[in-house]
Amino acid sequence: MALKLVIGNKNYSSWSMRPWLALRANDIAFEEVFIPLYTDDKADKERILSFTHSGKVPALIDGDVTVWDSLSIIEYVAERFPEARLWPEDRAHRAHARSISAEMHSGFMPLRNECGMNLHRPVRAIELSADARANVARIQEIWIDCRERYGKSGPFLFGAFGAADAMFAPVVHRFRTYAIPVAPAATAYMETMMSVPAFQDWTQGGLAETLLIAKLEAV
Repeated sequence: MALKLVIGNKNYSSWSMRPWLALRANDIAFEEVFIPLYTDDKADKERILSFTHSGKVPALIDGDVTVWDSLSIIEYVAERFPEARLWPEDRAHRAHARSISAEMHSGFMPLRNECGMNLHRPVRAIELSADARANVARIQEIWIDCRERYGKSGPFLFGAFGAADAMFAPVVHRFRTYAIPVAPAATAYMETMMSVPAFQDWTQGGLAETLLIAKLEAV
């Protein structure tokens, strides 16, 4: 039985992007179930609730198993498909990858709030708060540190594409869309991510969407 991944709008849903990318970039077959967000349509909300009582996307359905929350889904996929090597094999490297993924999962709220994901948005800079600028600096620090430590084994954060890259993927879009200046090493990592076919597929899907959510178009 094929996996089902319930996602929201590719244009806006950064949380949906993360597990989708982890699956697609590793050629793990799944059925994509799209439910538009913020439509005020009771039927759409009921569809989400029919998959997960959290009432939120993404959600992964694997037979009688339902997993929700992006990072939990990625952890489940890593266990279900160990051959994908979503986490580094080395224990210390794996701990590092999990730590920065959890930091991404729970942190960087000023950047999230001020620079929402919107693939349709024309590229232009905005004035960021001091807290958001600190977020940008910390993310660059994470990327550059990982590339310096593990760059000999490949172009991604831990060499090969993995869970940590999937977790930070929406930030690549945010930095690009809001024309946020970053160091050359961070730019190189962004270019590596944007060259991934699965990343490009998600981006093209988001750009093809026509549904606009007014409250997410304000910035």
